[in-house]
Amino acid sequence: MTIVTAAEVRAHSNLPDDEPDAFLTQKIAAAEDWCAAYVGQALEEFDPLPAGIREAVLRIAADLYENREASLVGVSASALPFGVTDLLSPHRAWVF
Repeated sequence: MTIVTAAEVRAHSNLPDDEPDAFLTQKIAAAEDWCAAYVGQALEEFDPLPAGIREAVLRIAADLYENREASLVGVSASALPFGVTDLLSPHRAWVF
């Protein structure tokens, strides 16, 4: 189950309509995997899906699209897009 669509990532990132779906779908899948690992459960288990998780998927997918390399020269970079962990933390399954 896909949480967001390629069209939604295009709109979120102001990308042209001719950006291939397959490339964006790959970024969405990676973003969804990362978010599921962070919160500790499959995103499909949320019913309904919290808006914060959906926004985090969009932000990570857009960031993966824009920053395709592990490191960048001459650019200020961060590990994740601003606010992603803040969006996901309320939904995290804590295990002790």
